[in-house]
Amino acid sequence: MERTQDKMDGSRVCQFKNLIIARITILLHLLKTLGGDPYALHINILAYLLSPANILSNAFRKLLTNISVARLDSSIPHPRKNISKQYSKCQIGSEEQSANCLLPGLPDEVALECLTLASRSDYPALACVSRRFRSLISSGYLYKLRKKLGIQEHWIFVSTADMPWEGFDPSIRQWMPMPPIPCDDCFKMADKESLAVGTQLLVFGREIFELAIWMYSLVTKEWSRARPMLHGRCLFGSASLNGAAILAGGVDPYGRVLNLAEMYNSETGTWEPLPGLNVARRSSAGFFMDGKFYVIGGLTQDRQSLTCGEEFDLETRVWRRIMNMYPVGVQACQSPPLMAVVNNQLYAADKDINVVKKYNKEDNTWNVVKELPVQASPTGWGMAFRGCGDSLIVITGHWLVYSQGIVIHGWRPEGDPHETWEILSAREHAGKFVQNCAIMGC
Repeated sequence: MERTQDKMDGSRVCQFKNLIIARITILLHLLKTLGGDPYALHINILAYLLSPANILSNAFRKLLTNISVARLDSSIPHPRKNISKQYSKCQIGSEEQSANCLLPGLPDEVALECLTLASRSDYPALACVSRRFRSLISSGYLYKLRKKLGIQEHWIFVSTADMPWEGFDPSIRQWMPMPPIPCDDCFKMADKESLAVGTQLLVFGREIFELAIWMYSLVTKEWSRARPMLHGRCLFGSASLNGAAILAGGVDPYGRVLNLAEMYNSETGTWEPLPGLNVARRSSAGFFMDGKFYVIGGLTQDRQSLTCGEEFDLETRVWRRIMNMYPVGVQACQSPPLMAVVNNQLYAADKDINVVKKYNKEDNTWNVVKELPVQASPTGWGMAFRGCGDSLIVITGHWLVYSQGIVIHGWRPEGDPHETWEILSAREHAGKFVQNCAIMGC
């Protein structure tokens, strides 16, 4: 039985290799026939052909519809300016030289540019093509290159009481299992907070003797301990941008509400102190907008609701207080404000009247733009409200066909205003209380 399965797996890998070789050969032949320059004909056509999720007929249609547009596009950056010397040793000449390339018949810098445009969901399949492909993908180099070229895909990471962490790719509507966190029982049972930064998912919680941070790496597909914060805390406001994250405010292990802030660098795994907030706060929301970090709402040491927000300029490293930025406020038993940013526009889920509001930066006001797809709980707990690419995401619990589960709703605020919320996925046997949610863009 095992030998039969091995033969089947080997057959699939061979079929995939042959499919890639066939697509590359066809594309090179078309380029030669048309007399086109690979760079002037849009590298993403080749990336499309590389995707195992597409068939040749679709690839031909994509190629033919893009050739005329690509010929006119002179703004495409030459990839050799962006590719590391690590992958620029391949030369096209003899068959022996070509065989050492990532994609036979193409310089490695062109092949790398194509692979950066391939979907991240195809990486496991691409890793089966050859040892060199597998080494490239497991090195994390493609993620660094995607960051340099400004290429992003967004994945959703969710945990519930009945479903420890799982990932979801909204582009292909597919769930991705993750290994369990190798933590103690105290961490498993404790309240947790989460944050995605770069290719890492950080989960903050408490173990028996101390606060702890566990990190999941998208590159290695493994959990490991992350370095502790400079000042351990919970109930902080946080957000990430370009591989860095800022945490502000919160409560220390002794119950003191903090005004301290610090920055996490995902490439070095280190923490850096930042100037403190003007007002100490806990249970606030954090987000990036227009390149600046904000905290909004929250509670003071004596549990007074805060309606002000604060803006942190990363260049001047100065906090600016914004009065009455969140007039709704929060109560001691409620969740932090449910905030999301899409295309540098701020949205809030108002659980009291069950609507989505949009923030007007010019006059510091809020306007209702949409009803929420479901009834939010009075406290706001158990529901996730996030920005994911150009969409707003709402994740809530429901009774599904066979069990309690979670449903992911999506809506594009800059699309048709009459467009309804779309159900992206319904996950059975997940429980109906969303504990943590993070959006990873890389």
